[in-house]
Amino acid sequence: MPLLDVPLLARLQEEFRLSMKRLLSDLCLDLDTQYADVAKSLALPVAYSRFLAQALERHAYAHWKVVGWIEALNDLVYFIDLLKQVREEQNPREFAAELYAECEEKFFENSYLHDLFPRCVSQASGLERRLNELCARLSQELTQESLCLVPGLPMQWCASRKIPSWTVAAHLGHNVERAESFGTMAVGMEGDVYEAPPSVKRALKQSAGQATFLIGPHDLSLKIGRTVTPLCLKRGNRLEWSWMLRPPVVAIEARSGAITVGPTLVYGKDRQPKTVAATSVDQVARIKQAWTTIQEAWPEGRDVFALLTSRIVPLKAKGVVSFSYRHRPGLSFINCFDRDNLDLIDDLIHENSHHHLNLLLRKHVMYHGDHNQQIFYSPWRRSLRPLRGILHATFTFTMGAMLFERLSTWASGLGGSARWKRAGLTQRDLLRARFRCLEEVASVRYSIQDLEYASWHLKWLTGSGQRLVKQLAETIEQVEQNIAPHRKAVLASKFGPALRRHVKELHQARQTYGPVRLGKA
Repeated sequence: MPLLDVPLLARLQEEFRLSMKRLLSDLCLDLDTQYADVAKSLALPVAYSRFLAQALERHAYAHWKVVGWIEALNDLVYFIDLLKQVREEQNPREFAAELYAECEEKFFENSYLHDLFPRCVSQASGLERRLNELCARLSQELTQESLCLVPGLPMQWCASRKIPSWTVAAHLGHNVERAESFGTMAVGMEGDVYEAPPSVKRALKQSAGQATFLIGPHDLSLKIGRTVTPLCLKRGNRLEWSWMLRPPVVAIEARSGAITVGPTLVYGKDRQPKTVAATSVDQVARIKQAWTTIQEAWPEGRDVFALLTSRIVPLKAKGVVSFSYRHRPGLSFINCFDRDNLDLIDDLIHENSHHHLNLLLRKHVMYHGDHNQQIFYSPWRRSLRPLRGILHATFTFTMGAMLFERLSTWASGLGGSARWKRAGLTQRDLLRARFRCLEEVASVRYSIQDLEYASWHLKWLTGSGQRLVKQLAETIEQVEQNIAPHRKAVLASKFGPALRRHVKELHQARQTYGPVRLGKA
């Protein structure tokens, strides 16, 4: 079975949609039957969530907005259950210690550990209060996010239930996770954004972004302090918005749908998100150019990219690498400012590869248990990493090696030089692509040995995990054969010392960490 199997991925994506729809239904049922009192105290509109579930179209259940919302609701139900437990717990210290250990292992993408244990120690005192505050915050965020998923649905809800007025607390400051700008509302799945007028932005600035949505059967307004400003009116089946519409910026038109570019996430000198700003047309043009290069050089990779990536958020952050979230599939944060054109192509494929593996992991159990022991040497981070980190790195950098090999082939032969120049790449980039390919081949082969050890000696990998590792091994072997003719030229170039040093470091790491044993953690 090929590693880039688009029909298989499309089927897995459809299964994923169905699983997310079932999960939402199950969560609403739990909130109605097991946690009704707590949900009511949190003002969590479970009935509206059911109404929303019926309104969402089938394809939306794999959209990064909807998936992120459902995953957050799943987290909330988990914490509501913990809140009930802690109120009945006879041994608070033991409960806190177990929860602290679980948060360290499970919530590596979220800030829940800091929310529950701000001192980074297992602290039992005040845990119920902190749990309650976390549940209240998640409830408010989830409710606000749910209002923006289907345009006009909150008003339709009020009309269908004969609710004259529904108030919902809102925060319209910068949202880092979704890359939404201060004083805006991102509505629907297509990327439409409505921007508040200057007077409303000034009022929001004075209130630190805090406001209240006032929802009726035919209108939606925003209350800031004592001032009420209209947002939307429903006239028949038509919605009339008072705020300025900022339509989505489409960088790529693919058969599987448009890929949009969001605002730019700007970081400060401390490498922390500082603000969200408009994305320049130059960066959008670079992304379009990168897509064209992938399309021409690697059609198989293009098809997978078009299927799994739906939105790109540029990062303006010196020293910050591109990233993505497991719970926001299809949303990629790409450092467009601190990276050149070859790096941009690489980063787009790299983050798409994380979406790819995350989709596989939602279907298949690749390894038994969590296995958070950091015992495997990572050639990329040059430190010890747990099994899941090595699996993700091996998968994504195998894709990177394939990309660089295809780019190298694409640049060779008749017309190759002109194609390469048209892609905004230099002859140095061509040599660097071949160097990067050889570098990744060496790194991936190193980690595949560790994954095979984890499988056959530690018995940690499942059958699905073993099959994936075998695919990666076969793929990297083919890439190595294809890039081999360029090895001598790379070694003779100014990249030669770096490649030799890398191979030497891997040899030393193997001598140091050897065949991995649990005692070496």
